[in-house]
Amino acid sequence: MKEVIDMNMQEIRAIAKTYGIKTGKLTKMKLVQAIQLEEGNFDCFATACSGECDQTNCSWRKDCFAAAKKMVA
Repeated sequence: MKEVIDMNMQEIRAIAKTYGIKTGKLTKMKLVQAIQLEEGNFDCFATACSGECDQTNCSWRKDCFAAAKKMVA
């Protein structure tokens, strides 16, 4: 998957369904974390509060940093 930037919930749910993930009432953060696991990455979306991350191949990297900033604010 190529890099993801500011996806809406409908787009994230569609990706989740391709992995067989039941979206239910999961938050954006929890859905992306479930997708990350399916992609073979750490389930760390929105946890890079310091602005640092060693997961350079993660599709969610840019959106992750933005979401982490919102979590701290």
